[in-house]
Amino acid sequence: MRKRNKLIAISLLLLSLGITAFSDNDKYFQIAKNLDIFAAFYRELNTYYVDDLPADKLMQRGIEAMLEETDPYTDFVSEDNLDDLKFMATGKYGGVGVSIFTRGDSTAITDVYEGSPMHRAGIRAGDIILSLDGKSVKGWQQEDISRVLKGAPGTPMTMTVRHPLNKSEKTVKIQREEIAVRPVSFSGIVKNDVGYIRMTQFTENSGRLVQEAFEKLKATNPTLKGVILDLRGNPGGLLEEAVVVSNIFIDKNKLIVSTKGKVKSWDREYKTLQQPVDVQVPLVVLTSRTSASAAEIVAGAVQDLDRGVVIGQRSFGKGLVQTTRPLPYNAKLKVTTAKYYTPSGRCIQAIDYSHRNEDGEAESVPDSLRKSFATVAGRPVKDGGGIEPDDKTEPTILSQVAITLLRKQYIFDYVTQYVYAHPKSPAIGEFRLSEAEFDDFVRYLDGKDYSYKTRSEEALEAFSATARREQYYEAVSKEFDALQAKMKHDKKQDLLKHKTEIRQLLEEEIMNRHYLQKGRIETGLAWDNDVLEAVSVLQQPTKYQALLVVAKK
Repeated sequence: MRKRNKLIAISLLLLSLGITAFSDNDKYFQIAKNLDIFAAFYRELNTYYVDDLPADKLMQRGIEAMLEETDPYTDFVSEDNLDDLKFMATGKYGGVGVSIFTRGDSTAITDVYEGSPMHRAGIRAGDIILSLDGKSVKGWQQEDISRVLKGAPGTPMTMTVRHPLNKSEKTVKIQREEIAVRPVSFSGIVKNDVGYIRMTQFTENSGRLVQEAFEKLKATNPTLKGVILDLRGNPGGLLEEAVVVSNIFIDKNKLIVSTKGKVKSWDREYKTLQQPVDVQVPLVVLTSRTSASAAEIVAGAVQDLDRGVVIGQRSFGKGLVQTTRPLPYNAKLKVTTAKYYTPSGRCIQAIDYSHRNEDGEAESVPDSLRKSFATVAGRPVKDGGGIEPDDKTEPTILSQVAITLLRKQYIFDYVTQYVYAHPKSPAIGEFRLSEAEFDDFVRYLDGKDYSYKTRSEEALEAFSATARREQYYEAVSKEFDALQAKMKHDKKQDLLKHKTEIRQLLEEEIMNRHYLQKGRIETGLAWDNDVLEAVSVLQQPTKYQALLVVAKK
């Protein structure tokens, strides 16, 4: 009788919402039925199971199991993790403005943010953290130290650090502040009147900051030949900010992006609202495999409206829009509510989460199913797999030896010694490590463990395992051993083989110590292949125009 009354109540509720069809097969009935079963199941389990069960842990696992049926961007955000959600939207957090790295029992400062409390307190990269608020951090995990460094703005903190070379100690007292990660990490002239703006995320007011950077470039360089908007590695963020950034270069009342989802009343078109800053300056947008979401909205609009040229690698392919919904006890549901579409009408979502293979894995949209669309000028563009550049470049892939030197912090440690031995700051763009100094770095590595396997060695090992499993190994064992011996790498020879790459990493780290992030970025631009290709295109108007037409053929 009670269940009958409950079903009648649910039926009346659904009728009030305009849902007239109701049967055992109706999904709303299935929801009500299974919620009833779930509640009864948990009540019985909790009452009669032999041991006590942690309610919060069980429910968390239930939520996680439900989320496995969705996409990676739909998530439950507990009250304890709301700061992470806020940071994604604002780029701000409470803290002291440093990055750290823990190795064994020792934790070092690796980066200091310009203008932060730690910067003003004289803390430098390479300093070793000994204690926080009087408590030794020896043996602490990196996450635990990071958690203490963060905190509400205005709260005090005491930290004792040790000099990396002379071992002297000092204690600083500082107050945590609101640290804003700059969405525009660098802007300037890269070469021959070509402007450059690097944008790292789409957070609150990021569009205004990009506009300010561009206006400054124009004001100080009247003969500006073009501008590069670098969105490589930009994971996206606020959709509205993508529209603002696009509006800097695209005329008023132009469609930038539209969203379509299950709730039709939420479908929207986003158009530029303001007069643009400049619709004539030649524009290049740089993308990479990790350019996603709002970054792809900008790149897609620039491409579809034929406003500029996209250079780099195919972008990530995230064409999904998330909305936050309130839950009880200050929790939030971050849920995918729509897909977004570029001005030509294409959705560039690369993975179809609504269809999964037998193993439950979502798969990428195959190229054969990608549909063609057209830009304003008629150039063909495709959906379903990110933004394809108009001018494709090969991604820069670090060698295994370079990756190992970075991962084991040998480049970092050597540079710490180097900058104290060479305290005078060299001019950005002019500094180069000498042959003798590189040789000194090679000597520094003597006796240090930076062993690694090359990709070729890893492939050879995989082949060996497969051959043994399929019982072919004995037949090819002699040839395999000979090939393995021939391919065996010499670490010191690898240092020389990849000398240019390692030297560049050393130079970037040295300039980071003298000029912080600005020094690292500006130094790296000198050998950045994507940037060099963009400069070449912008310095040749015929080449630039050809890229906007070639795809028609």
